[in-house]
Amino acid sequence: MPLLLIAIAAAVIAVVALAYWSPGRVTVFEFERGLRYRNGRFVGTVQPGTHWIARRATSITRVDVRPYVLSVPGQELLTSDGIGIKVSLVAGVEVVDPAAAVNQVQNYTTTLYTLLQVALRHAVSSRSLEDLLAGRGDVGSKVLEDSAQPALAFGLKLASVDVRDVMLPGDLKRIFAQEVAARKEGLAALEKARGETAALRNLANAARMIEDNPALMQLRLLQQLGTTGGNTVVLGESAVIPVAKRNRPAGKGKESAEDKETST
Repeated sequence: MPLLLIAIAAAVIAVVALAYWSPGRVTVFEFERGLRYRNGRFVGTVQPGTHWIARRATSITRVDVRPYVLSVPGQELLTSDGIGIKVSLVAGVEVVDPAAAVNQVQNYTTTLYTLLQVALRHAVSSRSLEDLLAGRGDVGSKVLEDSAQPALAFGLKLASVDVRDVMLPGDLKRIFAQEVAARKEGLAALEKARGETAALRNLANAARMIEDNPALMQLRLLQQLGTTGGNTVVLGESAVIPVAKRNRPAGKGKESAEDKETST
């Protein structure tokens, strides 16, 4: 009887121990890294694969290390000249140190989001609206420069930061639209003036050539007659009389009555 009780007690202890120390399987995928904790303490990083652990004492937290894009919605900011605008960002992020990202901050995405907000505020407040619109790429570069090192301290690498949108108040939108329209109208008027100047120059050259060579007008007339088909063209006397004959004095163009009688 005592032996039976001892056996039962040993079996119960074995079942409890097995339940407590039973191994568990954790699979870490290729795009993840695992953080191993034993009794609540971080002991190391595990690579992709299948890992067996004692469930009661050890755990593995999986962290996605694939690059991702973080969007910062429009922030209401003031430029250096006191104009209120909204600016939004988009940042390329990669987790390069999973242990630091999980252990050093409560939520690394939220922390990075706040960091980008503050850097954007500093970058916009140091520029006028005109400079901001002319150099949107410079704003993104400045935010990246100010945020890259602090982000790396908690395991994140900022690959890029770009300004996605700059939203202006309604009245400023109308002013900029009018300015762009005026600029386009000015360019159109300039091109029209250039075209008219070129046309007048060509006409002046043509008039000068005709004045120096009157026969060119006759040749041009004959060319036009050759290309005109199916139409009736009425020409005056001056259009068909040769130039040399038109320029001859009237007395030399025909014999007078007295000359005819004398010759007879």
